[in-house]
Order: sequence, then structure tokens, then C-alpha cells
Amino acid sequence: MLTITFYAFIGVVALQLFYYIIVFGKFSFAKPQKSTPKRIPISVIVCAKNEEENVKKFVPLLAEQDYPDYEIILIDDASSDNTLDIFEEFEKQYSNIRLVKVQNNEAFWGNKKFALTLGIKAAKNEYLLFTDADCYPSSKEWIKEMSSQFTMSKTIVLGYGAYEKIAGSFLNKIIRFETMLTAVQYFSWAKMKHPYMGVGRNLAYKKEEFFNVNGFIDHMKVRSGDDDLFINQASNKKNTTICFTPESFTFSEPKKTFKDWFDQKRRHVSTATFYKAFDRMQLAVFFLSQFLFIALAAILLAFQYNWMIIVPIVAGRYLFTWISLGYSASKLKEKDVIYWYPIIEIMLIFTQLNIFITNIFSKPVHWK
Repeated sequence: MLTITFYAFIGVVALQLFYYIIVFGKFSFAKPQKSTPKRIPISVIVCAKNEEENVKKFVPLLAEQDYPDYEIILIDDASSDNTLDIFEEFEKQYSNIRLVKVQNNEAFWGNKKFALTLGIKAAKNEYLLFTDADCYPSSKEWIKEMSSQFTMSKTIVLGYGAYEKIAGSFLNKIIRFETMLTAVQYFSWAKMKHPYMGVGRNLAYKKEEFFNVNGFIDHMKVRSGDDDLFINQASNKKNTTICFTPESFTFSEPKKTFKDWFDQKRRHVSTATFYKAFDRMQLAVFFLSQFLFIALAAILLAFQYNWMIIVPIVAGRYLFTWISLGYSASKLKEKDVIYWYPIIEIMLIFTQLNIFITNIFSKPVHWK
């Protein structure tokens, strides 16, 4: 049995190296991105539900972007706080802000996708740029950088939505590492001509892409997934590209407690079951290879089976994966989390396993 375990371990390591070097290497070892500024009209779309404190701080940052032709569509999704009042004040203050008011109805009660659909239809421009109400751009060049990646054929642009750094918080490092690893995955597969997801914190696409797939209609009953499920359906090897210049990033405040973050990840993971078959498979294989690497290495080392071979293999695997992720972290300005990589990886593996099991028995249903 130990011999079988050993060969299974070798196969798992080979699979891990395929992901980290061949697939993720497409992004990790890519050259710094160059942008070609364009002057295409852009509609920035922000959907908010009970976000009065965040919109006070962040909408003015959107209104101060250095871009010649853009509007901001603010969508109030039936907020019960003062979000709508604040939006109305911003609409008076800024000439390029337009407000969309959404009332709850029986068919689409509390559904962000319904609210976003109304905002998209209200946008006067063909090119749309999305972020969340609790996000802010890293620079005044955000619109310029994201829009620069549009071409005649590239009508979907995937961006990076980062989280703020909190000094002295190990949970913050876990959250930012997981966010970085997720970005490395969807950036890399996009460069492999097989895009499968994006994040609504930083995402752009042409309006025609929305209507080509009838918007969110095929997954309207899935309360989350206005970003990743839409991209999974609408993107392909010809129409999708990425933007990873530091000026194009957005930031948002991370969760402060493990429970809040765990619940957030449960919502995110629940949408993956609706991905295309190949995308579900490659994500499952990657997670399984991570889990089996730890489990099989522990078994073989515990029984001291060929430990003089196992130890160098484990060390080599960590060396290659560390290098690959290190280059990605440098591109995404997350280098500090890499120092904790082996510990964070183990914690994430068992956290994700816990999420999968929890979601089997209880699925999150509301976006707010």
C-alpha cells in the first residue's frame, strides 16, 4: 500500500507542477503589461444596497477619475438606510452621475442581478465598467487603464479586486493570499484562452456581450454570481483579456472576523457548481491535488517510506510553487503574503474543505 501511495504522491506532485508552472506560469512569468489609452465613452456601474458609509467615501473617488468621457450609473437596490438620499445628493453635485432606483418586487425580491440589469439598460454608453459599492480605485487612472485593454475583438476585460492591508492581522494575510491565488487562476486560464470567471469588484465588458447571452436570465435564480457566472457563460478565447497594471486595481475593506470571511467564501464557492463542466473539473482537480499533496506527504513521512526521496520532492515542489506565486504576487503587489505561503496554503485547504461540506447541507441565498 505504501508503494501505491508513493506513486500516487509522485503523480500528484507532477499535477501540481503542471498547474503552478505551465498554467499559472502564463500569468506569473508574463511581461509587465503595457496599456494603450483610448477615448471610448465608458459607463461606470455601481450597485448598492444599504451602503451609506461606503458610498459617502468612494463615489467621490469615482467622480474624480482622469478620463475624458464617462458617466457613473448609481443603482440603489431598495436600500433601507440613507443610501438613496446620498445618491440623490451626488446626482445633484456631479453632472456625469445618473441614478437608478430599484424597488423590490415579488419576482426578484432582493436580487442584485435584477438591479444590475436595470442599471445596464440605463447606461448610455456601450462600454461598461463595474465595481462594488464598498470598493475604490487604486488611482485616478483606473478607467483609463481598464478601458485601454478593449479592442475590436476583446470586449471583456478581467481586472484585479484587491483587499486593503491590515497590519498585524494574520486573517488579513489569509484573505489577501486567497484573493491573489484566485486572481492568478482566472488570469492564467484567460491567458490560456480558456477564461472562466471574473470578479464584480473590477470587471469591464461591452454591453452587447450582456445581451448576447440574454443577461443574467439563465442564472437569475442563483442569488450570487452576477460576475463569475456571467463571465463563465459569456467569455471565450476570442473576446476576453486581462488588465493587471497597478493603476487598474480596486480595493475594498476585508472582513475582520473569520466567521464573516467564511460566510463570504461560502457564497462565492456556491456559484462554482454552476460553471461549465471543464471549469468545474479543473478547479476540483486543482483543489484535490493540493489536499492530496499534503495528505500523502504526511502519510509517507509518518511511515518513513523513502523519506530521503520524499523530503527533496516536497522541498522542490514548494520551491517551484513559491517562485511561481512570488512572481504573481509581485505583479499584484501582494509580496508580503508570500512569506507565509506554506502555512496559509494548509489553512486554506482545510477551510475550503469545510466550506464545501457546509454548503452541502446549507446554501447561502442572499447577496445582502
